[in-house]
Amino acid sequence: MSFIRRARAISLGLAVTLVPVVVGAQNHAVSGRVTDVGGRPIATASVSIVELRQATTTDQRGDFRLGDVPPGRYTISARRVGYTPAATTVVVGKSSDAVTIKLETSAKRFEPVNVTATRLPTRGLASPLSASVLTGDEVDRDGGVSLAHSLARLAGVRNVSTGQEIGKPMIRGLFGPRILVLADGSRLEDYSWSEEDGPSIDARIAQRIEVIRGPASVLYGSEALSGVVNVVPADLPYSPDGTKQRREAIEVYGASNNVEMGGALMAEGSQSKFGWRAMGTGRFSLNYQTPNGEVPNSSFWAFNGEGAFGIRGDHGNTTFRAAHYGGEFHLLESTGPEVGDPEGGPVRQVLDDRLQMTNDYLTHGIRLETKAQFQRHSLAEVSDDCVPPPGQTTCTPVKDQQAFGLVLNTGTIDVLAHHAVGDALTGTVGVSGMYQSSGSSGPIFIVPSATINSAAGFAFEQLTAGQFTFAVGARGDTRSLSSDAQSEISHAADDRSWSVATGDAGVVFRPIPALALVANYGMGWRAPTLFDLYANGPNLAEARFEIGDPTLSAERSKNIDGGIRWESNRVRADLTVFQNTVDDFIFTTPTTQTQNGLRVFRHIQSDARLTGGEASIEARATDRLTLRASHDLVRGEQRPSGTPLPLMPPPRTIVGGDVGFGRVGSFDRVSVGGDVEIHQKQTRLNPNDFATNGYSLVNLDFRASHLVKARPVQFDLEVRNALNTSYRDFLSRFKEFALAPGVSVILKASAGAW
Repeated sequence: MSFIRRARAISLGLAVTLVPVVVGAQNHAVSGRVTDVGGRPIATASVSIVELRQATTTDQRGDFRLGDVPPGRYTISARRVGYTPAATTVVVGKSSDAVTIKLETSAKRFEPVNVTATRLPTRGLASPLSASVLTGDEVDRDGGVSLAHSLARLAGVRNVSTGQEIGKPMIRGLFGPRILVLADGSRLEDYSWSEEDGPSIDARIAQRIEVIRGPASVLYGSEALSGVVNVVPADLPYSPDGTKQRREAIEVYGASNNVEMGGALMAEGSQSKFGWRAMGTGRFSLNYQTPNGEVPNSSFWAFNGEGAFGIRGDHGNTTFRAAHYGGEFHLLESTGPEVGDPEGGPVRQVLDDRLQMTNDYLTHGIRLETKAQFQRHSLAEVSDDCVPPPGQTTCTPVKDQQAFGLVLNTGTIDVLAHHAVGDALTGTVGVSGMYQSSGSSGPIFIVPSATINSAAGFAFEQLTAGQFTFAVGARGDTRSLSSDAQSEISHAADDRSWSVATGDAGVVFRPIPALALVANYGMGWRAPTLFDLYANGPNLAEARFEIGDPTLSAERSKNIDGGIRWESNRVRADLTVFQNTVDDFIFTTPTTQTQNGLRVFRHIQSDARLTGGEASIEARATDRLTLRASHDLVRGEQRPSGTPLPLMPPPRTIVGGDVGFGRVGSFDRVSVGGDVEIHQKQTRLNPNDFATNGYSLVNLDFRASHLVKARPVQFDLEVRNALNTSYRDFLSRFKEFALAPGVSVILKASAGAW
């Protein structure tokens, strides 16, 4: 508890010290206009200074103004639903020219800036790490109740699913504790490393979602062994002229397959140096349908929300954010529907609350960024199952009792110093710390209660010399774990610790402005989880008895990337190949033993290697037609045996396009599109894999804007699995006893600027 008090004191001190105050510095205003390619103004577009997290909204003439900006070089981004986002660079203090940003009305899904790949705003061609971004339009179109469902169409990213509602992002064949999920740059700590749970964050609250494909531990530490997912909210609005501004937005939708209904509300406003935003989403569904009928006990409900308040001054800003994620998710038994009681399966109850403070402060050419976050995450399962207590062989089931409960309290602090020396050298130096306590309750136990402390320091620098950009980074992490004695699982108190050094080196060569040749070497690591080390109990959701190994070492990976990128006005393409070598790879394997009537699975280690690649292209063939295609594949195997790793995704190809018609009658920004997903059969199976056949899916969508009572309303009609194809998803937990969802028609209407 003393660490928590110290963390809170440090957070308060940072807030008091770094909350910006008006000191009358010689700052400047940045003003301009947002238009379409024809020069017509775009109203209610969001314009943001990425480095300072300052945003405003264009007026009816498309004009914007961001006042009191300190001298320096900044990235200005503009976005509006229905348009392709755009960004430009300005040097404040050296030029007073107004900025003009043009947004294309084509269906290109392109985000011009990524902040996760280097901790600084970076254009796609300049990033040494392989990265991609799910734009706001894509989050709106493809969003689902889980983050992984939203990301699944990105090249190199898959969804390891449990029904329609729970999913884990998989990047280059790895998932769970090997993928680090961030909420606006702060670690998201939950129990998503267990089999039946996904990250506790709603993708719909994001303005964009940034993904790093490959190890990024040099920037983010443990768990960033195979990739990073950063859910980035929109910057808060401010009113530099002191006027009071406010806007609202609403969205409602319905889906036919599982009679899913939901909606979202957003309101934001500003006056002078203060800005705020409140947003909430709600969803519920019945059981989902397959071409062979209904899947019982597959319904869910969820309510998520976020509120933020910001203060801006001459030298920076401070944002306070509170977020809630909660829901109840019904799951099939691991052996399929119960005979005589198909709706009697387990229910997962999730509650997650976060408080976050972020500060950006400019001084002497350095931007000091501080982050402090407290997160409380609880996970419980309600079921009819019971497990005999130690020394007994039988127990009496109780209807809808709590089977287990887990509570995780986490405090994190990050202090980052971003610097630039002209246009040639940029970089970030940072330190971070984390304190975490995990509590376990029964009557079914599988892991003990424990506490974790960690600290780290790193530096990441980029140097541009002519056509070359060089990147190099180094980091040191230390982590300690203390587990409590837990008699229910015959566990004695135990202490573990790890100290790990990681590094990264990359080069980007741009022989011409539109082309980049990229090579990168990166290292990653992951500390074993409580399940890996100390599990000694029944995992009823998977119908197995898990036994951990307290002697397991930390996983360490070494990844080599090579790629070619092209980015012009009409074409954006990316081809990347990789090899990721993981030492001491941890996985579970079945044994011939049984306990409590369940087969025993043990956590063991073996070296592993994953090789593969991703290719994607998006081309504006004509002013109306946009075409796109992607392909990804990965091959994972144990070393030196060559045995395939479990649950390696099969190769996948997606081909699609959109046709924009502009204005049609009383409808505006009309577009029609679709794609075909081709999933090949996985022929390299681990002995414990369940084989599935290959399949193809057809998805269609229609978009248009229409004035309803003089207010523009965006309508989206999407048809998923339009041909009602019968298939089993290789990455689904339900694949052994249920088909994947059949055809679903989704109708969505949204009013206001998101």
